[in-house]
Amino acid sequence: MTARHDWHDRSEEQYSSDHLLHLDTRREVDPLDGIDPSFLLDWHAVEDIDDDTQRWSTWLSVEPLSRGPEPRPDWVVTSQGAIDTELGILKTGKEADAYLLERAVPGSDALGESVVMVAKRYRSTEHRTFHRAATYTEGRSVKRSRDQRALKAGSTWGKIVAAGEWAVSEWEALKRCWLLGLPVPYPVQLDGQEILMEWITVEGEDGVETAPRLAQTRPGPALLATYYDQLRDALATMVQAGIVHGDLSPYNTLAAGERLVVIDLPQVVDLVGNANGMDFLLRDCRNMCRWFRARGLEVDEQELFGELMAHAF
Repeated sequence: MTARHDWHDRSEEQYSSDHLLHLDTRREVDPLDGIDPSFLLDWHAVEDIDDDTQRWSTWLSVEPLSRGPEPRPDWVVTSQGAIDTELGILKTGKEADAYLLERAVPGSDALGESVVMVAKRYRSTEHRTFHRAATYTEGRSVKRSRDQRALKAGSTWGKIVAAGEWAVSEWEALKRCWLLGLPVPYPVQLDGQEILMEWITVEGEDGVETAPRLAQTRPGPALLATYYDQLRDALATMVQAGIVHGDLSPYNTLAAGERLVVIDLPQVVDLVGNANGMDFLLRDCRNMCRWFRARGLEVDEQELFGELMAHAF
């Protein structure tokens, strides 16, 4: 009995309040102490977006093959926390309209977290007209036989397929030309009938602005000759790859300072696979050489065409 009584006495003494460890509650304890910094996120709340002019970034909403080729430029914004903001219309056309769109992480203007791009949106089948569409699409293939039959029949479904095909055609042409090293805007992503691409700019009197079309410029003799050399090199690279712009003119070529940039490529055709491929190439040469001659540079479309044919074959 005595031993049991002694045990109870020691137990009560051991767990009495006088022997408890008291924490200093006055010291501030950082709940993140000891956590690997790579697991920490810096975040802040974002107010509701304006549904009329904004949307959350669609970068991760599209499939990987609908994102631009790698390696990607360091200005491409890939954060899912970014917001797309409509800045206004840039250009209207018969087939598509182009808008300026800012994709940015709220509160940041750092490289890779904020950029202004061009959003090219193809019109619905009810509101657009592709002139000579059949001559451009000759030689192209559609993956599903049902879609191919619908295109040939001109059915309602065929028109829907055609609407998407033009956006896909330009997207594929931009990717291919970019990977060939050609002077085209970097294609950022394809989402349905919308293509996001690089905004080609120059420094204007009031800051950054869209590069002018070649037709709007009056370059001096030296720059004019440089432009022509760039054009000839670009066309040679294209024909070596078996492709033709098909609608090249000073109106879809931008003068970004001393650099030419080719835009509007939905109608790119196969030089050999399309029966009109060489005719399109000759027309491209004629349209461009006519403009250069009018600015004082003696060039000949037949000579340019012959030179390009030598590159092609």
